[in-house]
Amino acid sequence: MAHPSVSSALARARAVALGLSRASLRRLRALAAGMHRTWRRSLQLRVVSITLVASSLLVGGFAVLVAERITNILLDNATADVKERLENGRNYAEDQISVYTVSYASKLGTTFENTARYLAGNDPEQVAGVVVALQAERYPSIPAATSPVGVDVRPMISKELRERVVGGEVAHQIQTGYLDGGTATYLVYGSPVPTKFGQVELYYFVPLTRWDKIASEARSTVVATGITLVLLLGFLSALVTRLVVNPVRVASRTAQRLSAGLLDQRMVVNGEDDLALLAASFNQMATNLQRQIVRLEEMSRLQRRFTSDVSHELRTPLTTVRMAADLIFAERDEFDPAVARSAELLQAELDRFEGLLTDLLEISRFDAGFAMLDAEPTDLVPVVHRVVERLDGLAARLGVPLRMTTPDLPVIAEVDPRRVERILRNLVGNAVEHGEGRPVEVVLGVDEQAVAITVRDHGVGLKPGEEKLVFNRFWRADPSRARQTGGTGLGLSISLEDARLHGGWLEAWGAPGQGAQFRLTLPVRAGDRLTSAPLRLVPADAAIGPMVPVPSGPRLAIGPGTTPASEGPATGPDGFEDDAVPGAGVTRTEVTT
Repeated sequence: MAHPSVSSALARARAVALGLSRASLRRLRALAAGMHRTWRRSLQLRVVSITLVASSLLVGGFAVLVAERITNILLDNATADVKERLENGRNYAEDQISVYTVSYASKLGTTFENTARYLAGNDPEQVAGVVVALQAERYPSIPAATSPVGVDVRPMISKELRERVVGGEVAHQIQTGYLDGGTATYLVYGSPVPTKFGQVELYYFVPLTRWDKIASEARSTVVATGITLVLLLGFLSALVTRLVVNPVRVASRTAQRLSAGLLDQRMVVNGEDDLALLAASFNQMATNLQRQIVRLEEMSRLQRRFTSDVSHELRTPLTTVRMAADLIFAERDEFDPAVARSAELLQAELDRFEGLLTDLLEISRFDAGFAMLDAEPTDLVPVVHRVVERLDGLAARLGVPLRMTTPDLPVIAEVDPRRVERILRNLVGNAVEHGEGRPVEVVLGVDEQAVAITVRDHGVGLKPGEEKLVFNRFWRADPSRARQTGGTGLGLSISLEDARLHGGWLEAWGAPGQGAQFRLTLPVRAGDRLTSAPLRLVPADAAIGPMVPVPSGPRLAIGPGTTPASEGPATGPDGFEDDAVPGAGVTRTEVTT
């Protein structure tokens, strides 16, 4: 059994090794991610790399072909040289040995030695290091002769080569072995030599060292030339790519500055080529955009000022008219019925006119960028109940049941309660007006990051594409339809701006004959970025058709006893899936009329 100190030391060592391996893996991943990011962002790097790889493959293939061709040429030259010398040596040996008629002549061995020595030294400059062997396989009594003397050539002659030469053929082979003081590659050629008493064999062992050296030098030259050519191609591709990429980079930086609001930025125009034409066209486009933007900004400024001035200037006469109308309205019971009805209409239109002025002032603040968010921790459950209760009278008059689904626990979020209440009042009032006498459902949901409120009606619904138009100012799906709530046509536009001011979403869904649903999503903590919504935008009871794409997937319940209001993920404007549903404990309240 291991000692506890030894076991702890081994455990610490394993932990250290595991930590080092994980740290190395993280560094490798960071390095790979950095290289991948650099590869994606640098056009010049991609062009140069592709050029280097392609040129390396081409030059490498060409170098292999050239080196192989040079080696074959050198080997052919060496073979031709040896064959010529072998033929001359065979004729010389035949002349020297032809004087003997029997194989047991006394001086035949000396003649063998002299012949081998002469053939080996016939041309020292060309055949330096050549070993010549003269032997008689069929006549064991004749000693083999080699030059230099004493060299054992038997291991260098294969059985196949010996059999072919003994059989009367001229044969050759390339053999690596030890001859004449060192290991080398030899070209071995053998030829039969006819004599009066029979046949003997002549072998030439030519070292290929000189040809190998020449081939190696040729290959080195080809490789060095190829590497130099590849580097030159890489340098040229980098230079050419730089000439093209630099103007593009300058244009990109200039465009970024323009998008940042620096409208006076321009590119430098050099020359008269295509890149210069691109720079000139870019500068002309920037000038036109600057002129157009300045003109639009001036028009927008004048429009905002006009709206604000008109709204303020109308306040004074409106106050006077309001005082007179209030007096007339208070005494309407003493008037003729027709005059009393006119007083009531006057009062209603003055209320609407005053609301329109208030909305115009609010829109002008949004347009001027002066709208401020007064966020504070707020329980949204009472806010929802308060909005529904205030619109209960209108819903009762139109015969629309109002239903609420809210959590039992408080739903606290950092919001501006005045603006949230105004958003809900516009959404619920709009749903009641278009409810067609069917129920309107208001649902409040929350998760750890966001709160969401959906307002669902079952009226005529929206046609494809109208879910984006409903937030336009003064837009109406049916221009001939009379307003029941006395709205100004700016409610949803102001609601959208209020939602954006919170950093939230205000979205709409609708389908013909299936009603519409609006979803308000706000972050729980002011300033947080939304990535999901706790409630679905598309209702679960909506009929799925080709014009209504509905995301599908599992829902993740948060908290014990959660009962999701619908199945499938909720999605936001950024395309993220929402995996949360309202928290535990849901209270359903129905206001019947």
